[in-house]
Amino acid sequence: MCKMSQPPTAEDLLPLVARLAPRERLRLARLIEVAAERDAAIYLATPPRQDEFATEEEPLAWDAEGWGMAP
Repeated sequence: MCKMSQPPTAEDLLPLVARLAPRERLRLARLIEVAAERDAAIYLATPPRQDEFATEEEPLAWDAEGWGMAP
């Protein structure tokens, strides 16, 4: 197997998926579903850290910039 300089994009994979037999497409969809369920379970089991969604910006900065004001 050759090494790729960059990971493939969805556009790169689409022609490969299109060439799959219908049974293999279904198998691929099930594998993706299992991976998504596994990821969801991991996210539920591991709550976000306090700094995971932190920003440098002041929390009320949008209101100060007029985002929260009615016209």
